[in-house]
Amino acid sequence: MRTPDGREGISLESTGTIFGDHFDQDDAYRLRRPHGMQDWLLVYTLHGEGYFRTPAGEKRCGPGELGLLQANIAHEYGTVQGKRWNFLWIHYPGLPENRLLRNEEFLVEALPDEHVRRRVELAFRNVLQDSLDRLELWEALCQNALREILLLLAQRTHKRLDPRVEQTLGILSRSLKEDIKIDALSREVGISGSRLAHLFKQETGYTILEHLNQMRIRHAALLMTHSGRTANEAAQDVGFNSYNHFADQFRKQYGVSPRQYRQACQPT
Repeated sequence: MRTPDGREGISLESTGTIFGDHFDQDDAYRLRRPHGMQDWLLVYTLHGEGYFRTPAGEKRCGPGELGLLQANIAHEYGTVQGKRWNFLWIHYPGLPENRLLRNEEFLVEALPDEHVRRRVELAFRNVLQDSLDRLELWEALCQNALREILLLLAQRTHKRLDPRVEQTLGILSRSLKEDIKIDALSREVGISGSRLAHLFKQETGYTILEHLNQMRIRHAALLMTHSGRTANEAAQDVGFNSYNHFADQFRKQYGVSPRQYRQACQPT
């Protein structure tokens, strides 16, 4: 049979190992496996577009999209006519996390958040590096990176939030200590401030500020419980400039003052 780069080579119908590569292929590239393969195949498109044909039909995998081809499924895949396909791919023998995903012959999901896309690309590249180096514990390291990719894919397929709300949630979680402005958020997401505010409340049940305060208060409680931070220190750590405002928000969420909460969590 032909290897993924089109050359004649050893059959890889059943490898039982982890391996992959980074390909940049023109539209002459295609690979047919009428009997499928025992490995699962993960692909992540950086640029261009590829297609996958299975008995269930054809799907495409474009920039920022993550795809998973099931084991033992007859298939053909390649570069979409008139385009190139720049993508990362990994064959692997299957992991328990596969059961968290929808049962589709070829599952493809867009990753709208740039932070998630960077995580996925880094995990792919770590697998490629570790599977080539074959240093001690390489296989465990590869499996951990694969689990991260699969869990991120499962999180994406289960959440089903509007991509703009999902992007906003990612920005908020990475900007915990910053002074968040709706106008700045909306510019980054690409819609008006009023539209973003309405969409966020519709999808999550909370305003953007309510969600941000909940994250901050939850993190402050963990800092007091597990890191020995005082109530004042925790308030500053999570971005509250006013302790009184912090205390008011804390009571709303936990029903007690920050200091009462910290005292109750101290070992006796």
